[in-house]
Amino acid sequence: MSTQSPDGVRLQKVLAQAGIASRRAAEELIAAGRVSVDGEVVREMGRRVDPDTAVVHVDGARVVLRDDLVYIALNKPRGMLSTMSDDRGRECVGDLIADRAELLNQAGRLFHVGRLDAETEGLLLLTNDGELGHRLMHPSFEVEKTYVAEVAGQVARDLGKRMRAGIELEDGPVEVHSFKLVDWSGGRSMVEIVLHEGRKHVVRRLMDEVGYPVLRLVRTGIGDVRLGEQRPGKLRPLNQSEVGALYRAVGL
Repeated sequence: MSTQSPDGVRLQKVLAQAGIASRRAAEELIAAGRVSVDGEVVREMGRRVDPDTAVVHVDGARVVLRDDLVYIALNKPRGMLSTMSDDRGRECVGDLIADRAELLNQAGRLFHVGRLDAETEGLLLLTNDGELGHRLMHPSFEVEKTYVAEVAGQVARDLGKRMRAGIELEDGPVEVHSFKLVDWSGGRSMVEIVLHEGRKHVVRRLMDEVGYPVLRLVRTGIGDVRLGEQRPGKLRPLNQSEVGALYRAVGL
């Protein structure tokens, strides 16, 4: 059960500071029973909470209250290592944030959630939220990852059905959540693959196994977070909706 924090901050002020709504609109959300604190729906306006410890949801979506937590989406360029540093001086993700003093001052130490191999491009999440990062990487939570792959040749009509049924790799079977042909031209196919797997090189190994080697691979989504039109090498902060969706995907 939620407990009152006498020395805390009024709930409507906390929601306003988190960017959910104006204080007046936050009061309307509370009155409508759309806000919960530590699993309990709160309707009274006088409730005070500790932003550092309270777990607040609005319409079922987790609200990030702490201002020292950072959530970044990066479009990792091809050829860049998914590491924060490299003792051989190779280009890595850490180079992109080394000159972003405002991020480092706020976050302290950032880490990448999972990784992409050097030749794979696309969405990589950076955060200092250890609990969320751990759950996103843990296979038991089965967070969806979306990839677009360019492959040689025109893919067979029944390939999607085969992949959804499961493809056996040397380290066990892989079941694809969804598979579709996006485009076909110039002797190459563009396909979208959605799966819950996080095994090393899993998409490349999967496509090799079915006879369509990957020529180019881009991760375009993690859960409900999408790469969209974000350019390679660019960083952007996730919005509250995106962070809330990630929390929801891992049961937080």
